[in-house]
Amino acid sequence: MRYLTILGEQKAIPAYPHHKDYVYRSYQFFEARSLFSLLFINGIYDALKRKWQQWRHKYSIPLNLLIDPTSACNLRCTGCWAADYDKKSELSFEKLDEVLTDARRLGINSIVFSGGEPMMRKDDILKLCRKHNKMPYTMFTNGTLIDEAFADEMAVLGNLNAFISIEGFREATDFRRGVGTYDKVLAAMDILKKRDIGFGFSVCYHSKNWKEISSDEFLDFLREKGAWIGWMFNYIPVGSGADLSLCLNAAERAEVKQRIETYMQKHRFTIIDFANMGHMAFGCVAAGNEFVHINANGDLEPCSFFHYSDVNINDMPLPEALASHFFRHFRKAKPFSQNPHRPCPIMDAPEMLQYLSEAKGVHSTHLNSPESMQQLAEKTKALAAAWKPVADDLYNNMPEKEKKKIDLFKKYLLYKEKLT
Repeated sequence: MRYLTILGEQKAIPAYPHHKDYVYRSYQFFEARSLFSLLFINGIYDALKRKWQQWRHKYSIPLNLLIDPTSACNLRCTGCWAADYDKKSELSFEKLDEVLTDARRLGINSIVFSGGEPMMRKDDILKLCRKHNKMPYTMFTNGTLIDEAFADEMAVLGNLNAFISIEGFREATDFRRGVGTYDKVLAAMDILKKRDIGFGFSVCYHSKNWKEISSDEFLDFLREKGAWIGWMFNYIPVGSGADLSLCLNAAERAEVKQRIETYMQKHRFTIIDFANMGHMAFGCVAAGNEFVHINANGDLEPCSFFHYSDVNINDMPLPEALASHFFRHFRKAKPFSQNPHRPCPIMDAPEMLQYLSEAKGVHSTHLNSPESMQQLAEKTKALAAAWKPVADDLYNNMPEKEKKKIDLFKKYLLYKEKLT
């Protein structure tokens, strides 16, 4: 039997399909102690299947596939790049069905729904989870559309979980998401907790809320509401109209990192800090190295924040799309920095964006406010320059044992890329 510590108690993790299985797999990835444990997170059969498919197709097979079924959303959050999107964009049920069929055959073992607001298509999501029930699913949702009936379906299915977005307490959440949103979010959490569904929380942190969301008070509150895991996303100024004042400076980013890591160690609680966990994810995982994103228009993107592509799944099946020239070009450039505390080509190594922009056929997929990679680099290069000495100090002060482990895992990923 597998266990996780939740609010100081050891909780049993039932065998898949179960909502808590997704939480446990995430914990395994970010707490990987050896190359063996990293390779076999989903079991020996799935690991061997994925390696066989990589050899067969001669490209990297991602572990996770993030899909936006729709760009529509019932909220309009300040600073959200999805708010710029055409609200009519969506993938047909038939295309989603095809993609999931192909994903399973390829050995992709985790599906994440995002948007827009994926609950705008909740009936289709339930149908897909029922039909393709050999894979675990989760969704990033604002939570306002989760009701008793939907939660009952989640409890029966077992293979669908949720990360509920929240920006802090009432004032901070309603500032970005609209008055009354905070109360609706807490109501959704109560509905899921009542059914013992180990859901997660999702937070976008920025210059106005970082102290609150990284405080023990706020994180304790979310755990008491029933959250078993958390995602923390730093604000990334994607899109030509992005608000740069919401970006954290280097000192603020470092303090968030320290607070989150201290909290995780103290409570044995998994929080995935998107900006600051390069050393735990072994560098950038985008473009097929564990992660890939399909937006509501069908564009295949390296990750949900990197809005550039050269292929579209409406024009070809997923196995063909994953052979993308841009993806190969992207992976060839890795690691973007030898320091795992500087993994991201947008926020940490924008000097690499010029090289990435040279891939044949690549174009901006940001629908209403597209920008070139050079324009994006201009916005983030000062932030990256300020972060570099902080990140270098963090790496230099790491225990040698941790450095060796990271180097070993990184070599495996690069060796895998040579094979493909």
